[in-house]
Amino acid sequence: MNFKRQLKEGVITNNPILVQQLGMCATMAITTSLFNGVGMGLSVLIILTCCNVAVSAVRKFIPDEIRLAIFVVIIAGFVTIVDLLLQAFIPALSESLGVFIPLIVVNCIIIGRAEAFCQKNPVGASFVDGITQGLGYTVVLVIMCVIRELLGSGRFGGGLIDLAKGITLDGTGTGIQLFNSDYGASILTLPVGGFLTLGFLFAAMQAALKKSAKKKAAAAKTEEKEDEAA
Repeated sequence: MNFKRQLKEGVITNNPILVQQLGMCATMAITTSLFNGVGMGLSVLIILTCCNVAVSAVRKFIPDEIRLAIFVVIIAGFVTIVDLLLQAFIPALSESLGVFIPLIVVNCIIIGRAEAFCQKNPVGASFVDGITQGLGYTVVLVIMCVIRELLGSGRFGGGLIDLAKGITLDGTGTGIQLFNSDYGASILTLPVGGFLTLGFLFAAMQAALKKSAKKKAAAAKTEEKEDEAA
């Protein structure tokens, strides 16, 4: 288990949204406020980590023929728990996210990690994978929320931050108004804004990964030439 490598993969090189391109429907739909983004991101992180640990713990006892069905049952159980907890303790978030919390059951990120990683690795590594992949998912949601909310309406932290109350969990936070909303690109607050923002982030991530790959290739060639000269 290599925490630094898994963290780098989850947040950057194998990010579930920007690299694996999974879970994009909810990503574009709920990233209209920081309240939604943080709430959805943490919900997925918790569910993903719990499911990873559970799948890894029972992986040797699951017949291959029914493993996907078992994965879905495990995921559904944890999604139900989180959904009920949100309804009980943070009803505003539950209402704001609506159907997208129950739909985590079929989120390709969670099923994909169970299939590609957890059924082949021990509990410890699977736990770290859940944390890092969930963190990568949450980071992208927060970035999208900030871009869409700030550039679209000139506000930051809607639903979550209130100048008078501080951090709020009832969804009533007015956020911090940085400039008049009349000067914002209101298209970013609309559904199409989700596509535009995600497309921009895709392009930025691919450019960064290509640049990193070129640097590694150049470094490898330099090292090879030095070895030959020696």
